[in-house]
This record gives sequence, C-alpha cells and structure tokens, in this order.
Amino acid sequence: MFAPIIFLNRFYAPDHSATAQILTDLAVDLAAQGRDVTVIASRGLYGQDRGVLPRRETTAGVTIHRVTTPRNRRGMAGRIAAYLFYLLLAPIAAARIARRGSVLVVKTDPPLLSVPLAIVARLRGAVLIPWLQDLYPEVAIAYGIGITQGPLGRVLTGLRNRSLRQAARIVAIGELMADRVARIGIERDHIAVIPNWSNDADIVPLAGHSPDLRAAWAIPPDAFVLAYSGNLGRAHEYGTVLAAATALRARADIVFLFVGGGHMSEQLAAQVAALGLTNFRFVPYQPREKLSESLATGNAHWISLRPAFEGLIVPSKVFGVCAAGRAVVAVCALDGELARLIVPAGAGVAVAPGDSAALADAIVVLADDRVKTAAMGRAARTLLDGGYTRAHALARWLHLLDTVSGDTAAQ
Repeated sequence: MFAPIIFLNRFYAPDHSATAQILTDLAVDLAAQGRDVTVIASRGLYGQDRGVLPRRETTAGVTIHRVTTPRNRRGMAGRIAAYLFYLLLAPIAAARIARRGSVLVVKTDPPLLSVPLAIVARLRGAVLIPWLQDLYPEVAIAYGIGITQGPLGRVLTGLRNRSLRQAARIVAIGELMADRVARIGIERDHIAVIPNWSNDADIVPLAGHSPDLRAAWAIPPDAFVLAYSGNLGRAHEYGTVLAAATALRARADIVFLFVGGGHMSEQLAAQVAALGLTNFRFVPYQPREKLSESLATGNAHWISLRPAFEGLIVPSKVFGVCAAGRAVVAVCALDGELARLIVPAGAGVAVAPGDSAALADAIVVLADDRVKTAAMGRAARTLLDGGYTRAHALARWLHLLDTVSGDTAAQ
C-alpha cells in the first residue's frame, strides 16, 4: 500500500504558471502509477485579479482541494492578501486531510510554506518533503529588499532552516541549490536533486524555423533569430543582450525575438524603443500546445541568470529549449548551473553578464555558421534525452517517495 501524497502549492491546473504546470505533470503521472494524490491549491489563477476556481474536483485521478482566496487581488495589497490567505488556510486544510504516514510535498509558493507545514507534519505524524523551487529569504535579500537583510531576515531564515531539518528529504532543482541547502547543516544524502522538466513529449525538434510564425512576426525567413521564451523577471539579466543587439544593429540578418512577458520585459521593450533598435520583435506568451512551433522560430535561445541568484533559482526554461533541439546562449556565471549543464554537452555557449562584446562575437559565430548552431541544437536534445526528461523526473520521484515510505515503515 502506497502512502497518500499531498502536494501544496498555490497554483495547479487549469492555471498555466510554471509552478502549476510542473506540479500538474507530476501529480497526474503519479496518479497514473496508482498513487493516492491530493493537491491543496488556491482558488485563484496566476496573474488574474478576479475569479475563482471550484473548491473541490477530481481530474486525471488527482483530488484537488482549493482554499479560499481574496476575490479582489488587485495591486500589492491584493497580492499580499492572496499570499497570507493561502499561508494560513492551506496548512489547516492539510491538517484535516493528512493522516499518519501521509507524505506532504511542499513547494515554495508562497515562500516559507514549509514552516507551518512542518508543524502540521509533526502533529499529524506525516512525512515532510520540501520541494524547493527557490530559496527564501535569500532570494529577497538578493533582490535588495532591505527589510529582509536585518533581524527579520535572520528570523525567517532560522524558521525556514528548522523546517528543513525536520524534513525526511528535501528536493532541490539544481546541484548548486543542493550545495546551499547542505551548508545550513542538512546531510547531503537527505537532499535529492530532481531538476524541473519541460513537456518534452510534445515539444519536439522541428526541421524548419516555423515560417508561418516568422511571417506573422515580421521576421525574414532566412534570418538568424536569437529568441527568448517565457518570463523575464528580476533575477534575469538583459543588459548584456541589449548591448550586444545595439552593437549588431547593422546586421539585418540577425533578429532578437522575445516571446513572453514578466516584470523586466516592459523595461527591455522600452529601452529597445528608446535606442531606436529595429532588430527586436516582441510577442505575447504562446499556448503550451504551440510551444514546439514557437520555440522553433529561434536558431538559438538566450537564457540569463544574475550571478547573485546562482543556487537560489534555476532557469528551468532551458529544458524547453533543449526539447526543441535549439542551441542555448546562456548569460550567466561561467561556473554556474546553466554553464555546467550546457557547455560540456556541446549544447551551447556561456557568456558572463556584462561582457556584451563576447556575447556579440558568439552571436556572430552562430549566425555565420548555421551548421554548427544546428549541431548544438541536436546536442541539446541529446542532453535532455540522456537524463532530464519528464519520464526521468518521474522515476526519481518514485524512487524518492518509496525510499521515504520505507524509512518511515522501518521506524
């Protein structure tokens, strides 16, 4: 008999945010394996100020409980209220559902969710597994949020660390994140590294470069396109790409494509307009079912991470690029998670943030040698298929859950 699994995260399908998609994939896959899977989410949708989802439903074998969320989530006050509602009500729901031996898998939206769930696990005799998508309050400190850098930050860190020490296992999504967790006193064999994944069964390498989309987006069919797909947030860096695009503005055959949104995307678009650059294209998010076609518009994709966030965040969009069989241009610390992943595999190149001349040179090399660029794309897909698919992640999760259940039974 398998132990019941209870996932906690603010968002779940039909929400399309990244954390919701990853959780939905795993919950559905585990249910298909005969596991008893429950998800406790909120009734809201990511980025939507109004509207609520059903309180309870069962989809694809997964039971979904949704706790109350503010009906009006506009502005900063509304977003904070949504965080606090879930942070208070989700642990209460978990305490009602969990029983001795249940496995509580706790993601990090909202931050520090493992703190109250550690109390629930102790009271109910349940097993706690924090699933770290990022590390708070360290991320807030890296953002420069002053209030987290003093006594409050130390208190929050201490509470978070205590909850992690209580956990049966901790899941980190990258090796450098696992190293950071180990430095707070967690034994390394209690930390499982399970990277996030892409929808690699549906995202497949296409031979061409989506001529219909290129035409719709005013991109010449034979241009070299350096694309970006997804969210551009505060942890990501765009100044290096902007400077490289400025240096390459005379190359009419090189186009920079941005597909998505995020906190920093509007700033990037404004600076592109202010500089009068005509080599950028900006288009909105594309439906998940069109990702193969959308990602194929690029000959290569750039992905960035500010060095201060190494080990705190892992840009999991890299796996979608690899699934599409496209070369990766990583603007990141040269000894960081992305560089360690793609460079040894021959799946792309890495450039240090701020080195726009090196980035411009790398783009020119890729644009002028399409055979080399295509070979990097094939290497990217080979890298993914060798250990980073959704099926690989499921196998790692099954092993982890069975190991934890075995440990509990032996106690």
